[in-house]
Amino acid sequence: MRTLIVHPEDRSTYFLDIVYKNVENPTIVTGGVTKDELREMIEDHDQVMMMGHGSPSGLFSIGKFGIKDHSAYAIDSTMVEALSKKQNSIFIWCNADQFVERYKLKGFYSGMFISEVGEAYYCGLPGTVQGVVDESNMEFVELLGSVINEPLPKAYEVVKRGYSLLAESNKVANYNNKRLYLK
Repeated sequence: MRTLIVHPEDRSTYFLDIVYKNVENPTIVTGGVTKDELREMIEDHDQVMMMGHGSPSGLFSIGKFGIKDHSAYAIDSTMVEALSKKQNSIFIWCNADQFVERYKLKGFYSGMFISEVGEAYYCGLPGTVQGVVDESNMEFVELLGSVINEPLPKAYEVVKRGYSLLAESNKVANYNNKRLYLK
């Protein structure tokens, strides 16, 4: 299987690298391509993994994609047609659920996903410290990375089950685990 990984370069999301470290022969795109080039890459790959910061409108480009395009997003509505032909995509960014559901896409995806202390406060978890966020982040990426080559239903099941164990004692993991989906 040919896997495209779209992970805009951003120091605050480096921990996500663990998710795809075991993917065989990945094409990893962190920036430096235009939106048209990225769309062509999506079309040419069997699976697409997209991760980083985002919104209901898509995955933020962090200023790394399509200098000529001046787009705030690497993945947005202009990529929907190409993504709609994939059945096993992975969408990990804040509020990816709204993007996936709006466009009736398929895959493993997250809703609002707390990966920073500021997001915890925003989501109603005051008093959250960096250690709690880091523990949640690492457990999530290690779980998903350990099953990344499995069919998505199995990967989803393993992540949900494993992450729920940490969720018993970690309020960030509890919040995030409630917002993981498979369609």
